[in-house]
Amino acid sequence: MASKKIKKPAVNNKKITDLAANTEDGTGQFLTTNHGVKINDNQNSLKSGERGSSLLEDFILREKITHFDHERIPERIVHARGSAAHGFFQLYQPQGQYTKAKFLNDISVQTPVFVRFSTVAGSKGSTDLARDVRGFAVKFYTEEGNYDLVGNNIPVFFIQDAIKFPDLIHAVKPEPHNEMPQAGSAHDSFWDFVSIMPESMHMIMWAMSDRALPRSLRMMEGFGIHTFRLVNEQGKSVFVKFHWKPLLGVHSVAWDEAQKISGKNSDFHKQDLWEAIENGAFPEWELGLQIVAEKDEHKFDFDLLDPTKLIPEELVPVQIIGKMTLNRNPDNFFAEAEQVAFHPGHIVPGIDFSNDPLLQGRLFSYTDTQLSRLGSSNFHEIPINRPITPVHNNQRDGHMRQTINRGTVANDPNTIAQGCPFQAKAMEGGFTSFNERIDARKVRARSASFHDHFSQATLFYNSQSEAEKSHIVSALRFELGKVERETIRIRVLGLLSQVDKDLAQKVAAGIGVDVPKKPEQPMNMSFGADVDPKRVQSKNVKQAIEKSAALSMANTIKNSIKSRQVAILVADGVNETAVTQMKNALVAGKAVVKVIAPKLGLIKGINGGVVKADQTFLTAASVLFDAVYVPGGAKSIAALLEEQDPVHFVNEAYKHCKAIAIDDEAIELLNATYIARSVAGASEKEMAKSGVIVNASHKIFIKAIAQHRFWDREKKDKVPA
Repeated sequence: MASKKIKKPAVNNKKITDLAANTEDGTGQFLTTNHGVKINDNQNSLKSGERGSSLLEDFILREKITHFDHERIPERIVHARGSAAHGFFQLYQPQGQYTKAKFLNDISVQTPVFVRFSTVAGSKGSTDLARDVRGFAVKFYTEEGNYDLVGNNIPVFFIQDAIKFPDLIHAVKPEPHNEMPQAGSAHDSFWDFVSIMPESMHMIMWAMSDRALPRSLRMMEGFGIHTFRLVNEQGKSVFVKFHWKPLLGVHSVAWDEAQKISGKNSDFHKQDLWEAIENGAFPEWELGLQIVAEKDEHKFDFDLLDPTKLIPEELVPVQIIGKMTLNRNPDNFFAEAEQVAFHPGHIVPGIDFSNDPLLQGRLFSYTDTQLSRLGSSNFHEIPINRPITPVHNNQRDGHMRQTINRGTVANDPNTIAQGCPFQAKAMEGGFTSFNERIDARKVRARSASFHDHFSQATLFYNSQSEAEKSHIVSALRFELGKVERETIRIRVLGLLSQVDKDLAQKVAAGIGVDVPKKPEQPMNMSFGADVDPKRVQSKNVKQAIEKSAALSMANTIKNSIKSRQVAILVADGVNETAVTQMKNALVAGKAVVKVIAPKLGLIKGINGGVVKADQTFLTAASVLFDAVYVPGGAKSIAALLEEQDPVHFVNEAYKHCKAIAIDDEAIELLNATYIARSVAGASEKEMAKSGVIVNASHKIFIKAIAQHRFWDREKKDKVPA
């Protein structure tokens, strides 16, 4: 009898469903075992008599203890410390001219996303405020399958080839003989690696800049790093770089501030993200594309396949195509943020790879590491990793298999199941790789176009504001000041002199060694033993532009106080009317206001009212806030002056260049701080320009907070706070 002909399935056009369907909270339910048996006593193990030994047959005890023993999985080797949230991506305009990916062509669909932010070097228990690169990984649950855009908050990387990644991470991790330092690159092994790998210099400029100390995960950019391909319905390809632009702007903290935050609240970024979402201040980023036509691949002064290079936005503008909003925190941090498995190889039709050698290595590495961490080739069946589109294939069994496959066939091709599941033609949504021509010899080598290691490092440094340049110098002095071997410091100075001679001289002045007259050229250490070092010598290629405004945080968005944390310092006898008016104005601007007092409870006002204290000076600190306001009230100011903490609070806020507002009646407290000496002789108008507002309107204070920081204060004498 002939086989029955089965009609091929139509392309699935079902709209996106809610990912929260896999959640369970147990409200109103009986306690059960993992297999659904109701538990009568969860307080006592089964014993042979009240004082007897526990019995092996106690399956409830065994199940509970066994599960507890296995509750932790190996943390990620890199990006171990992370925060995450759910949200959605909404397209502004179809991108059919570039790609056939459905989620980039249907403006009516809100594509669910899950985003994980992370530090790179530190362990899971390290601080959020380490000087480090931040991971920025986005999982799109599209109707064609999952797409992962796995990037960082810095658009370039330390190395050009994935074969060097283990060496890089071994170098930056705690040194193996003593397991120190944690979550820090200020040690010999890291800088030794850098000093003989000049390709790292562009990334070093970024890592030593304020980009490595974000004020919030909500206030940093994201980048896909690599050059990818977009492919349209006609099979035409373009190169693409992916950008995430935060609607709150790109902002940082000061290094001194970061160190203090780590002591006060090592979960600062995680808590900030969580509370912003809980309070309805949903983080938002716009997705942008830099598109380069195939014919223009080689028109730049750098190689598009080199992951240590970026495309200046002045040469290829970023086209904004949609917005991502994070609006829901995880229900269970482990099940979601820890078990989520990202992979740059998770792509959908219309997106493809380039030959970037770092990207090519990542395509292997991510699958391998998920097998190690999650223990099974079935990690895609964990709820947070499941696609929203149905999965049909002949893969079966394996550790922790969850899918129950029906039928007698587990092979393809077959006739028993009438050939099901069918292969999909390209027009039916089947993935086809871009038809790139390849004609080459097998070699272990890098293109000569990869040998320019300093030009873009110079471009980045030249693009920074004076304050940002000063911070880079200080960061390098700190890092290299921790390096014990003088030879390493000298080699790094030699590399820095090829980025910018003035930069090298300023760093040298703080670390006790001179800039070498002739930098060492250790390029042979970046290539095979038989490679002639003269043939692979570093070179500087003149860039088409000398500065790029997009590379400086001084040019970021500064028009909102949304979710900014503002402290109001009070004590009994405060002018509660002034507090209420200021608080209302700040809350109207969507800032978060906390009243800080010597004690918790209700603080008495001079007009018969009260103010509720949110925190005390014992639990609060200026480094946890973006701005500070001191209202009037003679008794309140006198009480604050009796303690050292309020004066230190204001001094430290001034040191870290934050906006400060002082009522006329509170001028006595201002006079007790270092600020009075710093602004001596200045008019109120001049003081306001530096972010110190005396008896000013709420509007002026709000505008000052939106400016984020007044870095020019750092040019003055240092504040002892």
